[in-house]
Amino acid sequence: MALKFYNTLSGKKEIFNPIKPPIVGLYQCGPTVYGVAHIGNLRTYITNDILRRTLEYNGFKVNQVMNITDVDDKTIRKSHEEKTSLKELTSRYEKIFLSDTDSLNILRPVSILRATENIAGMVALIKKLLEIGVAYKAADGIYFDISKSENYGKLANLKIENSAVSRIINDEYDKENPRDFALWKFRAEEDGEVFFDAPFGSGRPGWHIECSAMAMSALGETLDIHTGGQDLIFPHHANEIAQSEAATGKQFSRFWLHGGFVNMGSDKMSKSLGNIITLKDVVERNFHPLAFRYLALTLHYRTPMRFSWKALEASQTTLLRLIDHFSKLAKDVGKINNEYGENFKEFLNDDIDTPQALALVWKLIKDVNVADRDKRATMLDFDRVLGLNLEKLEKELKKTIELVPEEIKTLAEEREKARKEKNFKKSDELRKAINEILVK
Repeated sequence: MALKFYNTLSGKKEIFNPIKPPIVGLYQCGPTVYGVAHIGNLRTYITNDILRRTLEYNGFKVNQVMNITDVDDKTIRKSHEEKTSLKELTSRYEKIFLSDTDSLNILRPVSILRATENIAGMVALIKKLLEIGVAYKAADGIYFDISKSENYGKLANLKIENSAVSRIINDEYDKENPRDFALWKFRAEEDGEVFFDAPFGSGRPGWHIECSAMAMSALGETLDIHTGGQDLIFPHHANEIAQSEAATGKQFSRFWLHGGFVNMGSDKMSKSLGNIITLKDVVERNFHPLAFRYLALTLHYRTPMRFSWKALEASQTTLLRLIDHFSKLAKDVGKINNEYGENFKEFLNDDIDTPQALALVWKLIKDVNVADRDKRATMLDFDRVLGLNLEKLEKELKKTIELVPEEIKTLAEEREKARKEKNFKKSDELRKAINEILVK
């Protein structure tokens, strides 16, 4: 089956073929490192990881590039609040972010580019936009003139009806108010010592120009795929397209893939609403990080996730069952079952349908017509994409059971008794105690 992805730009599934096969140029918007990423952010990076693994499963070589936004409004503001240097602040949160993604078994990108280390490319791009007349100088910075951008906002299905468009210095704003956006912000008192020299005036880059400059410097003027969360469609990705295509006259990215939100109740999880949950919170509640990865796999990447601790508990229980089944299979690896392999690839190639792929794993486990050694080989092959780290978890579970078999057995028996007696409070406490042992 041909590999198909839902392209936000066209609003439909399209067959994917890279510009220069077998190489795929994949750019993903990375974190703004002014705080700890929450699980809504991390879900997007799980999606990026599954995308990369799917491409590699299809035989492509993926040049995956991710940026680190280490200079912008938020990072500067936070460094002032914490009374620390911008470098110290952003380095600390970058380290935490990468540790979290490692815990989720997310492959590190081929290239990680920091904004502060790529200022020259941003300055050159802004200079070109000024020269061709699509950018202009104002009292507080250099702005992009959206009235001179053909089909501005096409990614977000945006139509500009008001010809008298104002400008905005802030990096983020809503799609109801499209405005000329800042490419470069002149040095201001609130920025302190954070500024860079440029021929058009000392200052710092706007958020949107950072990604355009770094993406094109690493992957060329036209990308195969650009990814991010749905919240980045406007203004960030719309502005990337406008400035990049104005500068080159070429399509900036052929495919745009956007992941769904993680919601808490009826609200999107976000730092501004104060309803975030971090991976540290997950671990402190005695859940394995890969239980959250499993939960993410149970939903299509474009589907919103309504997070609850009960849903995560169910995912951890199911993941432990999966590892238990896997550990009981013959240790000598057989051959990948062709029928299951073809079905698995078919689900992946239909816009990364991980819920169907997971259902296939459970069908394989229950199939008495497939030898155990072949089941093991097939599951390990599937794990190249699912990234659940089956062999490592198998060893962890075996070690845990060897260390505390009687303790877990006793707690499990007590919990079962409590459930039969409908003492759900005690049952929940015992469940937490068992999970705490299993994830240590």
